[in-house]
Amino acid sequence: MKGLLELITRRRSARMPFDPDRPVSPEALAAIIEAARWAPTAHNMQNFEIVVVDDPQTLSALGNIDRDVSEVFVRENYPWLSFSEEELQNRKRGIMGTMFPRSWQRPDFRLSDQEGEPDETGSRPLQSAPLFLFVLYDSSLRAPASEGDFLGIMSLGCVMENMWLTAESHGLGFHVVSSLASPKVEPQVGAILGFQSPWTIGFVVRLGHRPKGGRPYVRVRRDPADFVHHNHFGGKEPKPADPR
Repeated sequence: MKGLLELITRRRSARMPFDPDRPVSPEALAAIIEAARWAPTAHNMQNFEIVVVDDPQTLSALGNIDRDVSEVFVRENYPWLSFSEEELQNRKRGIMGTMFPRSWQRPDFRLSDQEGEPDETGSRPLQSAPLFLFVLYDSSLRAPASEGDFLGIMSLGCVMENMWLTAESHGLGFHVVSSLASPKVEPQVGAILGFQSPWTIGFVVRLGHRPKGGRPYVRVRRDPADFVHHNHFGGKEPKPADPR
């Protein structure tokens, strides 16, 4: 159990280009696929398919897709940004704002203001990786009496977690690329990879080896006392008595 908890606490999103000279080993990929295979899914529907992409030409075609940033995303992202490690540690939630372009670090972000600043616009290159995993799902393959397929979405989360922890156990970086699943981009991805409705993208993963000497990554979580309730909502665990 200690080993599993260490993996869970070590796991992080690897938002950086991966080492292009270090491919993902067949053994590591097979382990990640096996972990996905045994993920719990509602009613054992196994509502997913996985497309493994490691062909350089296909990766290049995916990289050439224009992935405009959502103005809504940037503005709604702002309240969750911290601008120092101390601030992030005190808040216990959110992420460091310094991982985003400078223009994203303002509450009044507008795409129309970014013209002529190519490094600051919402159109971004796809960070390099030797391998991508596209997890597709068909919402019609849902558990009985689960209209809206909330249970199916939960199942995809279980698949992702199994894959992520297994990748971490093999020393691999794992990064979910949500922009490739946006309504504007998904049809272009489908044309490249050869899938169409009723199949849709559940999530996309960049997989590879992190470069050596990366910048420190600050991870924070709330303390259990901040979110655990005892017997009823609002019922907090009593604090231990002061031994003095």
